[in-house]
Amino acid sequence: MNVRATLSSVSVWSGSVRSGWPAVAATTAAVVAALGLSSLLIAVTGGSPTASVRALYQGSMAGQTAWTTTLLYAAPLLLVAVGSCVSSRAGVFNIGQEGQVLVGALAGAWVALRLAVPGPVLLVLTLVTAALAGGAWAALSSLMHRWRDVNVVVSTLLMTFIAAQLVAYAVNTPWLLQESRVGNATVSSASNQIPAGALLGSAGSYPGLQVNGGVFIAVIAAVVLALALARSRWGFRLKMLGLNPRTAQHAGVRTGALGGAALAVSGAFAGLAGAVLLTSPVGTNRLEPGISDNIGWDGLLVALVARNQPLLAIPVALLFGVLRSGGSFLAATGVPSFLVDVVKSLLVLAFVAPPVIVGMVRRRRAGALTAPAASDPLRVPQEATV
Repeated sequence: MNVRATLSSVSVWSGSVRSGWPAVAATTAAVVAALGLSSLLIAVTGGSPTASVRALYQGSMAGQTAWTTTLLYAAPLLLVAVGSCVSSRAGVFNIGQEGQVLVGALAGAWVALRLAVPGPVLLVLTLVTAALAGGAWAALSSLMHRWRDVNVVVSTLLMTFIAAQLVAYAVNTPWLLQESRVGNATVSSASNQIPAGALLGSAGSYPGLQVNGGVFIAVIAAVVLALALARSRWGFRLKMLGLNPRTAQHAGVRTGALGGAALAVSGAFAGLAGAVLLTSPVGTNRLEPGISDNIGWDGLLVALVARNQPLLAIPVALLFGVLRSGGSFLAATGVPSFLVDVVKSLLVLAFVAPPVIVGMVRRRRAGALTAPAASDPLRVPQEATV
């Protein structure tokens, strides 16, 4: 009996592997095509594909300083992606991470500049407040859906623009977060630099490799969340909700509360990413209108490429960090900076589209095979002849 069960499990595993090869082959071909098209676009715009690849490597992986910059970008991208994995697992599509990053940075800057507490405590309060603010901002979309049936995708997207206006207002209002005026000097649209006690430390020293604390936070969050999604009752309920809300409701799951909580958790991770942008050396350690720098949008793309798997999001976030840190070096080769965004978009399509297309082809083939049998009224099922 054990031998039969083992053989059965092996056959199921081998069948699943065989069925996955078309998707792997299609994805590989799509990535090669995306890279080829990117090289063609670079050549058409007057640049050199070889020089562009060399510049990308020099800016992101050539030395310890380049790796430091890459890791600084990868940390907030990974945090946003991890939060997106939670909401997507529950079937709730949050596309307002950019605004949640801004709100998290706004709340973190307020705490860091207004509270007079010891350094480590101030850093913890800054990070926690930013996460809570991002979660609360996302939860507003859940409440609008519950009370007025507002579409979550639309509300999370539109609230991004409100968040951008809030940050712009805060850094242009003296009694809020605009930098202090010294004499008759002109003040800029930014806050004061947050105190040293609220900054994330780094392991290592310049010019060697420096691993900022945000990297440790992001990787630990990805590992813990992956275990929670795979091994906990909460993760099982999220998966059940995402696959079939009606079945989950019949099983006793409070679908509304669980979906709203998943959206809030997603926003909390995006808010934490905003705090990392504020407290790490990736920026100026000031609240500015452009502090998010499209981290929210790119983090969502990281989650899409990673198929909403938190552990897989780690190398994908590193890849996007390479594109960001090396992208600034492309200008020296005559390549427009916007082509980096084009390359990212092509890579996202290359990773996301092939599995969907392969699945559609399989379903059509399965329907074509079962259609004649279902339409033949004289066909006797095999089980009936036994």
